[in-house]
Amino acid sequence: MTCIKFDRKGHVAQLTIERPEGLNALNKELLQELSATLLQLADDGQIRALIITGAGDKAFVAGADIAEMADMDRNRAEIFARFGNRVMSQVSSFPVPVIAAVNGFALGGGFELALACDLRIASAKASFAFPETGLGITPGFGGTQRLARLAGPMTAFDLIMTGRRIRASEAKELGIVLEVTEDKELLERAWEIAGLIAQKAPVAVREAKRAIIEGLDLTLMEGLSLEQVCFGRCFETEDQKNAMVAFLKKEPIPEFQGE
Repeated sequence: MTCIKFDRKGHVAQLTIERPEGLNALNKELLQELSATLLQLADDGQIRALIITGAGDKAFVAGADIAEMADMDRNRAEIFARFGNRVMSQVSSFPVPVIAAVNGFALGGGFELALACDLRIASAKASFAFPETGLGITPGFGGTQRLARLAGPMTAFDLIMTGRRIRASEAKELGIVLEVTEDKELLERAWEIAGLIAQKAPVAVREAKRAIIEGLDLTLMEGLSLEQVCFGRCFETEDQKNAMVAFLKKEPIPEFQGE
């Protein structure tokens, strides 16, 4: 890989987007690497939480690569958007929780990548914007859909139609960001949250994510039915049996094995 750095400690992995010449902007090569990496990691049963961040101290991801898009016609643009959306869907459907550690600009495609993650924390200097309408286009990697679902249609209209940039503090007020940290504490906090998740029963965490993500596209009654299935799946695991027996005996809960 030339655009993505992979780090791992225990059950937590981190992907760092490294394309310094373009402030980590998403070009085809980077998207292909991200897609291939996510596909490989999705089958790794030892990973219980994933962190995505950007290299350097300026940008998380400063959008999609304008140089690659400038000469596209309608057909090529739709193909590019379809591919970008597929990669973002790989992030949102990744089997374990994904945490975006937003360390700087999250613009356009970078904002969309952050929105595709399950949890977002940001450094105090981070900022978010959809500048697309000022360039004659719309967001194309899921921004119109995920932002409206997360923060409501009015916030989506505001940020997408005006293109205005918001700081991390406002993103938190709008419910886009979970918490804001000091710059130097961002990755430490991301690993702390990921570590807390990794300590929990892996099957339970995966089933909970499935219920939340898939349930968003269902009616309430359909979602409740899905939750029942996910709940029942946990009772097939030794982790559930061992944890509940220990609880009843007032003994320490044993380390979860993921089965």
